[in-house]
Amino acid sequence: MAIRVLFYGLGPIGAAVARQVASRKGFQIVGAVDIDRAKIGLDLGDVIGLGKKLRVRVTNDAIGAIKAGKPDVAVLCTSSSLKKVMPQIATVLSKKVAIVSTTEELSYPVGKNRALAKKIDAMAKKAKVAVVGTGVNPGFAMDALPITLTGICERVDSIRVDRIQDARSRRLPFQQKIGSGLTREQFAKKVKDGTVRHVGLAESVTMIADAMGWKLDKITDEIKPKIAETGVESELIAVDPGYVCGLVQDGIGYRKGVPLVTLHMEAYLGAPESFDAVTVTGNPNISQKITGGLHGDVATASITVNSIPKILRVSPGLRTMADMPIPSWFGGK
Repeated sequence: MAIRVLFYGLGPIGAAVARQVASRKGFQIVGAVDIDRAKIGLDLGDVIGLGKKLRVRVTNDAIGAIKAGKPDVAVLCTSSSLKKVMPQIATVLSKKVAIVSTTEELSYPVGKNRALAKKIDAMAKKAKVAVVGTGVNPGFAMDALPITLTGICERVDSIRVDRIQDARSRRLPFQQKIGSGLTREQFAKKVKDGTVRHVGLAESVTMIADAMGWKLDKITDEIKPKIAETGVESELIAVDPGYVCGLVQDGIGYRKGVPLVTLHMEAYLGAPESFDAVTVTGNPNISQKITGGLHGDVATASITVNSIPKILRVSPGLRTMADMPIPSWFGGK
């Protein structure tokens, strides 16, 4: 029987997820929700650029869409902020529907988000469904993947993950989120107000440490600008020499002053090489490099789609990728 799916949020990632679901066996699209007035009332196929009608109209009435469509799973792609998506999560859970979300702060809630996570966990258990936050990063590249690689280790002393991306191939919101085109001063201001940064390093550091059984004393999250030495441009943004073309960000987890988990990320226009690398120091040592890197947008949409059948197999409550079955491609039956 096909899994009935409703989409909540049809921005670039939500639309990419919807296109994949529409192209695969084993799924049935039963609803689509968005607040953009330009999308409301249109056929979902037209909104996501599928090239064919899906006979599902986009609405801004989430409750109505859930009642009409009776989904098994809602795919929530609206915001990185857990606080902002809380009302949406509460709405979906009130109708006893499982959730797969790309909200980065939901991937492994830390700090002030722990209280919100407890509320979500309680709501999900009451509804007898599960909720998970996923994506390529956080959700896989810098947490689930290194955790999985340690499964063959007798001992693990430390873990380092390097994620280097040429952002020219990424969507416009991502290029803006890493500060492309800003001056140093503008970059510093936006870092301070939280609008330029990769969301999720602290979450990924914590997920890894908890999986290893390590109690950390401190987690740092430092962001620096990457300055263009020569002019560089994507199809969407042109950056002159001396301006910011992206960011360098490090999330590090310490115990007794020793870094146990180091997550190093560089995302900027014109990076000479894209790759993802995991280094595990222990017995045995592991050094794994994915040449060309994991394509952020494609991988985020894909792991979201592939998590839809998995969320129906776990116990109710707020789950993380560390709790979920091993991610795998799903092509239906």
